[in-house]
Amino acid sequence: MAFICDIEGMFHQVNVNYEHRNLLRFLWWEQGDIERSLVEYRMTVHLFGAVSSPGCANFALKTTADDFEEECGHDAAEFVRHDFYVDDGLKSVPSVEQAIDLIENTKTLCKKGGFNLHKFISNRREVIEAIPVEQRAKEIKELDMTKDLLPIERALGVQWFVESDELHFRAELKDRPLTRRGILSTVSSVYDPLGLISPFLLKGKIILQGICKDGAHWDDPIPDPVRMQWVKWREDLGTLARLKIPRCYKPVDFGEVKSVELHNFSDASTSGYGQCSYLKMTDLQGKIHCTLAMAKSRVTPSKPITVPRLELTAALLSVKISSFLKKELKSTSRKSSGGTASLSEDMYPTIQDDSTPLLQIEFSPFASTLNRISGEEWTQRKTLQMRLLEA
Repeated sequence: MAFICDIEGMFHQVNVNYEHRNLLRFLWWEQGDIERSLVEYRMTVHLFGAVSSPGCANFALKTTADDFEEECGHDAAEFVRHDFYVDDGLKSVPSVEQAIDLIENTKTLCKKGGFNLHKFISNRREVIEAIPVEQRAKEIKELDMTKDLLPIERALGVQWFVESDELHFRAELKDRPLTRRGILSTVSSVYDPLGLISPFLLKGKIILQGICKDGAHWDDPIPDPVRMQWVKWREDLGTLARLKIPRCYKPVDFGEVKSVELHNFSDASTSGYGQCSYLKMTDLQGKIHCTLAMAKSRVTPSKPITVPRLELTAALLSVKISSFLKKELKSTSRKSSGGTASLSEDMYPTIQDDSTPLLQIEFSPFASTLNRISGEEWTQRKTLQMRLLEA
């Protein structure tokens, strides 16, 4: 189960050092009367819009976690340190009891630092009922927990259907001109931080790259062949609303997890390259469940690059994503492996042996990163079908 929360007026809870307040001076007309003389003021707290505010407020929040960890508990301090994005906190725990206990301890910890947690929402009604009404999210303050459905919430830009505990994508198809500017605006409007729909978005990016290669200006109408491709892609964009992805990697009816493995695949072509990472979980009864954890796709650079080099670039991207996931998932993965398809035989040694001259000369930026996964953990196929051997 999961819950999210927010720090009320976070920036305004952090004071500015006295010697720095002159940096935040501003002029003001009393009562908005421009006929009066201007009055000079200084901000005593950090303000919204200043570049320095997020960093200073975040430092104050993390310092609060360090100062009161012993008093309020390690779990609450770790939640504040690692699961807050500026003023938004997101957390997933195994049980309702753990969630309620963590929320209470975190509220106490934040209060000691002058921060107030509010706008709580969870996919479990028992957790919501344990939170005072005034500290709940606005959308659920008036809900009848016995019959009303939980609302749709935006969690860091992603739509979370709280009732079904699923992630959805809903693109707003605004009328934009069929120009390079309009196409860029449409492609960029779809927010997908985990890369769950990256294969679909890649097609839109390829269309945009083709327009740029043709030298089209920002407001030039696109040619008819490209127009047909774009209209088809834009129509398919509306179907994303039917895509439903479970938020939790572990199914509800899955038993106690015995082992977790992280499997990474990467590939490249003349149009684009990318990777995908899967979690493979095994429970005590031997039941196996695999789920997509994260993916990334990118268009091939306009500058001519050989496919083998692109494959190594995709492998590099895969290793970076693997390292990121192991860090964010608190290293729960006991095994990590990488697979790359269509890798030529003369390139494969560069992954296994960092003494290969080709790696030292042409791919030296890749060496230290690729070596995070040992040679024995890499697998390769010369066919388009991927195969992965466990490490």
